[in-house]
Amino acid sequence: MTAYGVYTAIVLVALFFISAIRILREYERGVIFLLGRFWKVKGPGFIIIIPLIQQMVRVDLRTIVMDVPTQDVISRDNVSVHVNAVVYFRVIAPDKAIIQVENYYDATSQLAQTTLRSVLGQHELDEMLAQRERLNADIQTVLDQQTDTWGIKVSNVEIKHVDLDESMIRAIAKQAEAERTRRAKVIHAEGEMQAAEKLLEAAKTLSHQSQALQLRYLQTLTEIASERSNTIVFPLPMDLIESLIDKSKRSE
Repeated sequence: MTAYGVYTAIVLVALFFISAIRILREYERGVIFLLGRFWKVKGPGFIIIIPLIQQMVRVDLRTIVMDVPTQDVISRDNVSVHVNAVVYFRVIAPDKAIIQVENYYDATSQLAQTTLRSVLGQHELDEMLAQRERLNADIQTVLDQQTDTWGIKVSNVEIKHVDLDESMIRAIAKQAEAERTRRAKVIHAEGEMQAAEKLLEAAKTLSHQSQALQLRYLQTLTEIASERSNTIVFPLPMDLIESLIDKSKRSE
């Protein structure tokens, strides 16, 4: 063998070993196929792949943050809203994520959009605005169940915005104003009822104690006397007169 042939052989062997070497990071795994069939999952670290016989597909195991585009949702009470969300998921079974679905990211994105519309469509507008935590949990549960066969774990779903039309915003503002007016009237009525009950109790007490009634009468006269009025007409109760007459008779 000539020197050129030896040199060529050395270069080919070096290229063979270089092409066989793979280095996977801590958050990466390699799905290995042997002659087109799934063999095993390797990584992280230094691994060797036999060229032409084995193929490797890298899979990232880190949590992926995916924005769900704005969706037009019709609520159960026939209100049109625009909703967008964010989904947090990661791959927990690299072999399933590569074998069971063509592109697990696109598949999860499309499934998140349809699930967002279907779940929110079962609730009324007030629930969308006031019970987001429960709706987030419902969407996360449905997504996690459906992506389990793909080796995907959906850890969290957050609804970011629920946008309404201007006409609906004005209607909600009117509804809130009417609700505040109703509460104010109810509170006022309850105050009047409590005041009436207290006045009734005071009247019962004064009816049983004539001296208390006389003191109340004199207090009222004092309050009226402080007012700037030329003529004051005030009824004189007979109980007070009778008590004065009785006192005068006893003195005689």
